Amino acid sequence: MEDVSDPPFRFVCKQQGADLMYTEFISSEGLIRDAIKSRQKLDIFDYERPIGIQIFGGDEEAMGMAASIVDATNPDLVDINYGCPVKKVVCKGAGAGVLRDIDLMVRLTRAVVRRTNKPVTVKTRLGWDEQSKNILEVAERLQDEGIAALSIHGRTRAQLYKGEADWTLIAAVKNNPRMQIPIFGNGDIDTPQKALEYKNRYGVDGVMIGRAAIGYPWVFREIKHYLQTGNTLPAPTFSERLAACRTHLLKSIEWKGAKVGVIEMRRHYANYFKGIPDFKEFRNKLVMAQEPEALFGLLELLETRFEAVELH
Repeated sequence: MEDVSDPPFRFVCKQQGADLMYTEFISSEGLIRDAIKSRQKLDIFDYERPIGIQIFGGDEEAMGMAASIVDATNPDLVDINYGCPVKKVVCKGAGAGVLRDIDLMVRLTRAVVRRTNKPVTVKTRLGWDEQSKNILEVAERLQDEGIAALSIHGRTRAQLYKGEADWTLIAAVKNNPRMQIPIFGNGDIDTPQKALEYKNRYGVDGVMIGRAAIGYPWVFREIKHYLQTGNTLPAPTFSERLAACRTHLLKSIEWKGAKVGVIEMRRHYANYFKGIPDFKEFRNKLVMAQEPEALFGLLELLETRFEAVELH
């Protein structure tokens, strides 16, 4: 999740029980050109482990070189993104664009596996469109190239994020007697109940959470608690939401600097305070604020007002 799954976001997710996390996806070409933004995405911290660095690209040599660069930063694993449906990525023959050429996908994977000593995992989709759902073939061929695990989003590239994810093909991959590696399912998991239901119904080794964690990192602790006990945890209190938002903002400013940290945090406020009465006024002020001091002051004011409403 570009511009989302950065160290500040991962910090709050780890606090709430995420078991394995990935960086934002990183352009192989950007790494080779020593692009500042691409290099910055290599930042990982010990408290995040286990963590994977995710790369994407459509050129074998560039992907191999990028794998070597990533290897030197010592992540726990290297992940290849063959699932991003965004047009600017697909048009470059990368991300989900590779789904149109399975032989290329195999060669790209081979290039990465050969250039790193770390386990290599892959994230992909069911296929390019309804007429090319070739995930069964893809899974077998990528396993043959030596990948350690496969995560499958239950949509085609043509679907983007629309409609309901189809987990039946994910189950078909998992139940294929040829498959020996872990298979993780992704798509539409946003509640503990759904996580357990899908895990049991489709037999996957685990579930991957993406958009449901944005502004709601508690989804990890809620799912883990439900899987372990069968009981539902209460929703986070307003104080917990506010504390997580403050932490996220502070980490964002520390890692990106005040200007960028303030700007890139704006996408998260609505999610952190979803359902809070009369929040729209505060959201507009938070989005318009330019300085960290003003933001933290607004959060203090929000806390005071909300507590007053509760007491009333």
